[in-house]
This record gives sequence, structure tokens and C-alpha cells, in this order.
Amino acid sequence: MLFLTSLESIVPIIALIVLGYFLQVKGWFHNDFGNDLSKLIMNVAMPVSIFVSVLKYLTLEKLISLSGGLIYTFVAFALGYIVAFLSVKVLNVAPGRRGTVINTFVNANTIFIGLPLNIALFGDNALAYFLIYYITNTISTWTLGVFLMTSDSKDGKKKQGSKFNWKKLLPAPLLGFIVSVVFLVINIPLPSYVSNTLSYIGGLTTPLSLIYIGIVLAKAGIKTIHFDKDSILALVGRFIIAPLLMFLVLKLMAPQMPTAEYQTFMIQSATPALAVLPILANQGDGDVEFSTNIVTLSTILFVIVIPIIQTLIG
Repeated sequence: MLFLTSLESIVPIIALIVLGYFLQVKGWFHNDFGNDLSKLIMNVAMPVSIFVSVLKYLTLEKLISLSGGLIYTFVAFALGYIVAFLSVKVLNVAPGRRGTVINTFVNANTIFIGLPLNIALFGDNALAYFLIYYITNTISTWTLGVFLMTSDSKDGKKKQGSKFNWKKLLPAPLLGFIVSVVFLVINIPLPSYVSNTLSYIGGLTTPLSLIYIGIVLAKAGIKTIHFDKDSILALVGRFIIAPLLMFLVLKLMAPQMPTAEYQTFMIQSATPALAVLPILANQGDGDVEFSTNIVTLSTILFVIVIPIIQTLIG
């Protein structure tokens, strides 16, 4: 019964992804539309959505009380990297694929799937807990994660001239969060007309993000997906090992954690692989086809995995 309820809660998510997929397949969108839509979501809608939600649902005192969540997520991520490194070594993952496998173990698509999924399952009241996970995921992705991707070429040699981009550590959604914290600290009230306008803009985030995922799947081509040893390892890491590590960390370090925070961390730990993996693989002369396959497979399989995990965690 709980499984069916969980499945029903993500039906709108599935519907919007399918809509984006079919509109792209039918040729309604130009080839560059997906990139433009991604920029709109990342640089406008999502930062505004986070800004408005923080001011609406958080106080400075509550935000400070949530800081412990950063410790738990960082520990879970660190353990994830250790297990991923060992798995890649023991199972002899091919050069050009290692960065993708390790990133799939640890880092999740919190932007385009994690946020709308969390809102659909737990409502806006759980946004604060999502932001804790998002901060950890962002730092992990654009430090060690991007280094592993851009230094993992198919010939086993590190690509020359690849430089770390510090700007990636402050993406627009994270900046939206930082600005909202400043507003909380200074206690600046927003006029109602400003708040309402920003709410309309922020409201674009969920539907556009899901349509974008559908566009990505259509471009990747579902017919091209396949399973092999390395892809199975990556998917096991994403959907089994990562949630298991998060579960163990939370049970051992925070047994009295609020239910909404626990559920948010567990669900986010099982969201699909990063949508930018193929781009990063290309920058490092890695196996772009493999990265694309992982992103496609994990995005499809999460529809099955999430209801199962939500049923298990209650």
C-alpha cells in the first residue's frame, strides 16, 4: 500500500519527463532549446525558488540548528568515495570510465531531479533539509568530482591544460541560498509584490526541470542504452551502496534526527547520476558514450528505485 502511495506521488514527475521526451522526439524543440532551458532553470528559476523558499520556511535559528546535517552528509560522501575507489580498483574499471563510476557512486542530480522530487514527496517544508544535501553535493561535485572526471582519459593519461574552475563552487542556486541567508541575518522584509513576483518565477523550476530531463533522454536515445560490468557497478553504487551508507551514517550518528530530514537525505542519496557527466567526460577525453549511458539508465531506473526506498524508510 505504501509502495503504491509512493508511486502515485511521483506520477506527476514521470508525466512531465515523458512530456519533455515526446515533444523533443516530435521535433517541437530546436536542438539548442535544451541548453537554453537549462540556463533558464540554473541561472534564474532555481536560484529565485531557493531564495523565496528559504525566506518563507526558515528562520535564522532553524538554519543554524540544521548545520549538523552538513557533518552527516559529508561523512556519507567521504565513505562513498572510499568504497567507490576500492570498487573501481578491485573490479578493474576501464580508463575513461573510472571518474564516471566514482561520481555515480557519490554525487547526485540534486538540481533537475532532486529538488522537484523532494517537493513532490515532502512539500516545501522539507526544503531546508534538501539545501543541506545540495550544499554537500555541490562542493563534492565541483572539487573532487570534477577533478576525477577531467583527469580520467581513455588512454589512461591526464589531459594537459585542464584547470580547476573555482566559479563552479558558487553556482547560481547556491548563490540564491547565500543571498537568502543574508536577508535572514539582516532581517530584511520583502514587499508583497516583490515576493509574489519572485514566487511566480521560482514556480517555473519544477515543471521546466522535469521537461528538461525528458529532452535529455530523447537526445541521448533510449534505444542506445545497454548494460555491462562497469555500468552495473555504477548503478549498484548509486541506488544501493549510496543509500546504504547514508542509512548507516544517520542511524549511528543521528538516531534522533527529525523524520523529514532523515527521509530527505535518504531519498536524495538515491537520485540519478549527474546530468553533466557526459560534458565533464568530454573535457577529460573520457568515455562520453559510457557517461551518457549511465545518466540515461539512472534517470530511467530512479522511477522504480525511489518508491522502493520510500517504502523501506517509511
